Amino acid sequence: MKRLWMLSLAVLLTPGLAAQQPDAPRQRSDTGEAERLRAQIEQRFSQRVQEELKLTPDQATKLRASQERFGARRRALARQQIARRRALEDQMEPGVAANADSVRKLMDGIQAGRAEMLKIEQDEGQEMSGYLTPVQRARYQRMREHFMQRVNDMRRERRGRMGPAGPGGGGRMGPRMRPRGQGPRPRPI
Repeated sequence: MKRLWMLSLAVLLTPGLAAQQPDAPRQRSDTGEAERLRAQIEQRFSQRVQEELKLTPDQATKLRASQERFGARRRALARQQIARRRALEDQMEPGVAANADSVRKLMDGIQAGRAEMLKIEQDEGQEMSGYLTPVQRARYQRMREHFMQRVNDMRRERRGRMGPAGPGGGGRMGPRMRPRGQGPRPRPI
């Protein structure tokens, strides 16, 4: 069980770490490894769900299809939200005038992303209601929430051990740090 949690952490963190590496072939390798690990974790989670919810083969097939479809939408939206938050963080650096139009657009995008995530959850729940009983749906939601809470706890724990720059101190600087003597960056419009 602990291995499942560690693999889930690797899947969720590897794309972010790969983005910090200047070496392009390394990025493709890390991303490929993350995808492989993510697929393994999803398969194990699906097996556990099938066992605990006592799904029929037909229900299991339909649930896997829903997980793949909505999971892909959820991951794409999460990547967009991360990019928006990083861009907003960059705009809000102390000592550098933020571009008000860019900040407004980023904040609007973050809000729209939250609404889209809620819509994905609603659409997924509606689809699942066609093949899962209400009790199965509630149990599935609880299992998924516990799983995601554990992954988030592991992320926080990892960040606490490694600091904002990641392993080896490389990668992206903290949100408020700039090397001395380096002037402000131009702001995108």
